[in-house]
Amino acid sequence: MQNLFDLTGRTALITGSSKGIGFALARALGAAGATVVLNARDEERLHAARAVLQAEGLNVEAVAFDVTDADAVEAGVKRIEADMAPIDILVNNAGMQHRSPFTEFPVDAWRKLMSVNVDSVFLVGRAVAQRMVGRGRGKIINVCSVQSELGRPGIAPYAASKGAVKMLTKGMAIDLGKHGIQVNGLGPGYFKTELTDALVKDEAFTAWLAGRTPAGRWGEVGELGGAAVFLASDASSFVNGHILYVDGGITASL
Repeated sequence: MQNLFDLTGRTALITGSSKGIGFALARALGAAGATVVLNARDEERLHAARAVLQAEGLNVEAVAFDVTDADAVEAGVKRIEADMAPIDILVNNAGMQHRSPFTEFPVDAWRKLMSVNVDSVFLVGRAVAQRMVGRGRGKIINVCSVQSELGRPGIAPYAASKGAVKMLTKGMAIDLGKHGIQVNGLGPGYFKTELTDALVKDEAFTAWLAGRTPAGRWGEVGELGGAAVFLASDASSFVNGHILYVDGGITASL
């Protein structure tokens, strides 16, 4: 049974992985045996993240490129496959948040949010899947959110973007399943990260969240690792088009 979760000999590209959830997922896949390729735009931060994981004894590489730029994506994926190894696992994690009442939401913020949260999944997913198809195997994990199912005040465009990622995941699974590729979503609930630090420090919000979540607390990013390894491994060989929510039960509770 343990062999089903073993990622030894496989290469995983994780976008937006210099910090937060992406970094935690990289650590988990690396600990399961995968060679991890970190990706972000900030090269200095990217290489600092690589150094941390390498110090833990993990096999880690780093390639910087803009996941919203089609040409940069193609060049980056081509470089990884030529200089390192074929990509067996892709985790589309890059994302951003912008909070504002709907009637005051700036148009440029809408376009940037959609580009980072949705376009990147399409662009990187397409570039990697084109190569996976020829090999007849592969795992793609798109990071969704509880906002793929639920709304909150001030983040209507973010919820729209994560709803789009959920449906793109299902569509990718349908098109790619016949090629031996499984495409699934990972849906984090509320986790302590740099992006949520202000909310964590907001006592009223944290009290609301604890009351709303059956687990009664914020999640720790390390708690996403097991689900990511499952979706990246042979253990999920017949799981396709599924969104696995790791949310302390919040999507199950009214």
